[in-house]
Amino acid sequence: MESTNTKKTNKEKQYELMVEGRNPVTEALKTNENIDKLYVQEGVHNGPLVTIIAMAKQKGILVVAVPKEKLDAMSETGHHQGVILNLSAVKYAEVDDILKKAEEKNEKPFVFILDGIEDPHNLGAIIRSANLAGAHGVIIPKHRAATVNATVAKASAGAVYHTLLAKVTNIAQTIDYLKEKGLWFACADMDGVPMYDANLKGAIGIVIGNEGKGVSRIVKEKCDFTVSIPMKGDIDSLNASVAAGILAWEVVRQNRPAF
Repeated sequence: MESTNTKKTNKEKQYELMVEGRNPVTEALKTNENIDKLYVQEGVHNGPLVTIIAMAKQKGILVVAVPKEKLDAMSETGHHQGVILNLSAVKYAEVDDILKKAEEKNEKPFVFILDGIEDPHNLGAIIRSANLAGAHGVIIPKHRAATVNATVAKASAGAVYHTLLAKVTNIAQTIDYLKEKGLWFACADMDGVPMYDANLKGAIGIVIGNEGKGVSRIVKEKCDFTVSIPMKGDIDSLNASVAAGILAWEVVRQNRPAF
């Protein structure tokens, strides 16, 4: 009998849902918009699975082919039938929702754009810092990056449920769109202007790059300037989430009301 995952604890279910089996997955694809990934068994090309893959791709959902052994390890029911769907822990917002939130609060938009953050702990910690610093939203790419799952939700201390998160196909195009809306963008980079000398006032977006590679060339070229965090230690880089937190509070400091 095909069924959804039923063995997780209630707390785990709050953070992550998985759907197993061809019929449940097909129905989920028809009705659910909060889908992160579709895992399919490598080498299986029968009719039902082909249809499921086509449905997922039509919706822009990432399809990942994996060995049967991996699906077996992921499965809670033991009857995945070659397909498992990972549902998001949260309902994603649109980029315009983030702008609307700033407008409703009568504030200049303050957003974080994450270009290829892969570690779910980093993603969760950045979302937590963004929320506490008053950012209006966090924007992440649909592909080649961590998505919101149980680990992210826990690392964020629940901030995923109180922060507008938007998933976009193209980060560079999203920056262009937000520039048209009046934002300018600072890219975190070790060779950038020291943050104390950078102008982070007004409608601002902070771009944080991949843990190892940093911000991609295309995205960096879209930014208005690069900004660095002054350091005096013996190593030359900070963890991505720590850097995001420091820059978040520099934005807060520079935009604090004058007394």
